[in-house]
Amino acid sequence: MSEPNISAVLLEKGNLKMEERPIPKPGKNEVQIAIHSVGICGSDVHFWTDGSIGPFLVKSPMVLGHEASGTVCQLGEGVTHLNIGDRVAIEPGIPCRQCAACKGGKYNLCPHVKFCATPPVDGSLCRYYVHPADLCFKLPDNVSYEEGALLEPLSVAVHACRRSGVTIGSNVLVCGAGPIGLVCLLAAKAMGAAKVVTTDIDAKRLECARQMGADVTVDVTSRDGRAVADQVVQELGCQPDVTIECSGAEPSIHAGIYATQPGGVLMIVGCGRQMATIPLLDAALKEVDIRGNLRYCNDYPTALAMVASGQVNVKPLVTHRYSLEQTLEAFEFAKKGEGIKVMIHCDKTKA
Repeated sequence: MSEPNISAVLLEKGNLKMEERPIPKPGKNEVQIAIHSVGICGSDVHFWTDGSIGPFLVKSPMVLGHEASGTVCQLGEGVTHLNIGDRVAIEPGIPCRQCAACKGGKYNLCPHVKFCATPPVDGSLCRYYVHPADLCFKLPDNVSYEEGALLEPLSVAVHACRRSGVTIGSNVLVCGAGPIGLVCLLAAKAMGAAKVVTTDIDAKRLECARQMGADVTVDVTSRDGRAVADQVVQELGCQPDVTIECSGAEPSIHAGIYATQPGGVLMIVGCGRQMATIPLLDAALKEVDIRGNLRYCNDYPTALAMVASGQVNVKPLVTHRYSLEQTLEAFEFAKKGEGIKVMIHCDKTKA
């Protein structure tokens, strides 16, 4: 007999409740999934504490969570590549498949995308969830449910490294050692970066970066971007070819522009303020390309291959674990920012 579909529902700003919802049935080309692991993302916490992110406003109850994995337990009509019992990672964005962006192969830019836990779309922090089968990726036996859930942030990093041109021999600056900064570090090293330097204001996170392979770390104590850039170049021994900015902090963007070598790339991953003042002339005269990054596009298979092959070890990212029934406690802890990745286990029957 199925467990009740307990779900983490954000009713409104600051009001997160555990509710029992109907168990959804899969439609055509969909699968029903018994969710096992869901990572708490900063966006989940942001929606909970602020009720909005940019133009996305919580106007009606919404299930949180989008970093998820689980087990297929029902097949919808037309599903042939998955079977009941398959362990899968869930790519959470559902594009329209018909617009110019989708047909052009950039479905992450689809203006009609339905993304889990982005208003008004329900997320996957629940016991049972339905999702398009082609956006579910079967996990090999050597890849755990937690690693499957972590394919979501890792795919962000893969997309950022691909768009910024990280390759064999690249020297890379990663600004910010939070979860996204750390997976960017991992992805850059896996793609052949010669050296990666990571910056942050938190000494504990810099220690995590060192443990996960950062060649150099810089403890940022100044809001002067040029001073930070000088420190980065001194520690790295050269100007980075690519800077991947993951903090969203304006001084960090400044540091990235000043530090990046002429002809290099500044990749903006972190989401900060709507408007930012930057030293644009410095970027222009150095021909530093400033590029944006929205989630991922055809990057899940690569992220999965990285983990399955052992090239990337995402396991150290998970620092704290909670059960589905402890979701409120998990969110309170995540809000403190003391751990790296908080993981919620939704399935009582599987370790």
